[in-house]
Amino acid sequence: MTLKGFNKEPVYFMKKTLRFIKIFRKILKVNFTVYIKHNKYKFLLKLIRNLFLSYSDNSKNIGKQLKNILEELGPIFVKFGQLLSTRHDMLSPEIIEELSILQDKVKPFAFVEVKKIIESDLDESIENIFSNFKEEPVASASVAQVHYAELKDNRKVAVKVLRPNMKKQIDLDLNLLEFFASIAEFILKEGKRLKPKEIVNEFRKHLYNELDLTIEAANSSQIRRNFLNTDIIKIPENYWEYCSQNVLVMERLEGMSISDIENLKNNNINLKKLAEDGVDIFFTQVFRDGIFHADMHPGNIKVSNDGKYIALDFGIVGSLDEVDKYYLARNFMAFFKRDYKDVAQAHVDSGWVPKNTNIIDFETSIRAVCEPIFDKPLKEISFGKLLLNLFRTARKYNVVIQPQLILLQKTLFNVEGMGRRLYPDLDLWKTAKPNLEKWVSKEVGFKKIFSEFKKELPDIVKDFPKLPRLFKNFLQNSREFDSGKLFIFEKTNKLNNKINFIFFLNLILTLGLLLIFYFVIA
Repeated sequence: MTLKGFNKEPVYFMKKTLRFIKIFRKILKVNFTVYIKHNKYKFLLKLIRNLFLSYSDNSKNIGKQLKNILEELGPIFVKFGQLLSTRHDMLSPEIIEELSILQDKVKPFAFVEVKKIIESDLDESIENIFSNFKEEPVASASVAQVHYAELKDNRKVAVKVLRPNMKKQIDLDLNLLEFFASIAEFILKEGKRLKPKEIVNEFRKHLYNELDLTIEAANSSQIRRNFLNTDIIKIPENYWEYCSQNVLVMERLEGMSISDIENLKNNNINLKKLAEDGVDIFFTQVFRDGIFHADMHPGNIKVSNDGKYIALDFGIVGSLDEVDKYYLARNFMAFFKRDYKDVAQAHVDSGWVPKNTNIIDFETSIRAVCEPIFDKPLKEISFGKLLLNLFRTARKYNVVIQPQLILLQKTLFNVEGMGRRLYPDLDLWKTAKPNLEKWVSKEVGFKKIFSEFKKELPDIVKDFPKLPRLFKNFLQNSREFDSGKLFIFEKTNKLNNKINFIFFLNLILTLGLLLIFYFVIA
């Protein structure tokens, strides 16, 4: 358990030491004694509190204590708290409720620094790039801030600039967080299951991605390309010649705030269609594309004058592989059929819960939390609450939900919340069902099998000439097996005949499939 990054330079070392003491004293104020597993650790904690002159807040609301401490420690810890607020599978509802209201409020940095960063990264004076540049930022957050400007060719742009010296500040706080996570894993009752070091590493990955604006630009470019042939969403175009690790220049798309319902009504925006389009956009990203905007809160979503979504800030995206998409779709479909056994089985089959989980017990637990939800009309059923209840149920079975599913649940909450604020009678299931059914019909069945074989055909053709040699090697190994060089099993002609038969059968099937696909492609 070491504290990484303590440089031997006296000033740097002193800065880190003082920061460590400040953070340690703040954390010691949180009254988490009830979560500590041994009395000897509780005594040690009391001793350390006295040593650091830090006294515990005796109030019972640990969530509020933790929220206040994170706010006092600054923007990196606030962002960490925001990440923790999505971990319904790990933390109690009381703590989640407090952490979910953490706000990322940071003062903008000076224009002189903005100018310096832009000119250093783009190797050009700001006057030679822009005909107009507004010094006052339109948005300011913990990692970057945004300014409006115009390029020399009169294109209106938004310029996102990373805060100066962010890497050093983040490295310092992350190393300290990792150190405290090691302590927590050791002394907390559920330390092993909660895996605090893995949470910090996940947080580190997200933060480092946000520290490279070319990653955000690539994310937005990919999702923009996915929706080029639709007319329900607009995503800014990146001007790559003006993009770097610290600077992102993109098309300026202005619109109304999606949370300003009165303004949307005054501009004759069809709120029902807007709400349904939001759901459609989300499920299309998840099931068709496997990549989705994972930070879809109202601050990152605007509405154009013609009623289209404008999506901004792609610093955080989620992705799902084909296996995750299949089991997610299977879960949703099973939920709405009230087939809880299939829900439980899908979780085991996908590896989301341990293989030795008792299916009957798991099914009973899922039924207990979901039946009250399904007593409501479909339009009142919350997809987000379904996932939330599922995560809380999984918590009883010592399961930690996969990071990509945490992002999905967080995004679904945002999408659903925005949709129902726009149009309270939104029937999420009716809107989402066509996407699910379309994906299932496409991905499950003979069409999918033939599609996958078509993809694999070049490799099959490439490896086909090797089959005789591979078969010969197999026969040679099987003779060695029989002669006693491999002595795990006794010699048996019956086993030899079965193996040879299976190999010949596979060879015939492969040849048959090659012929089929030859004619299909032809």
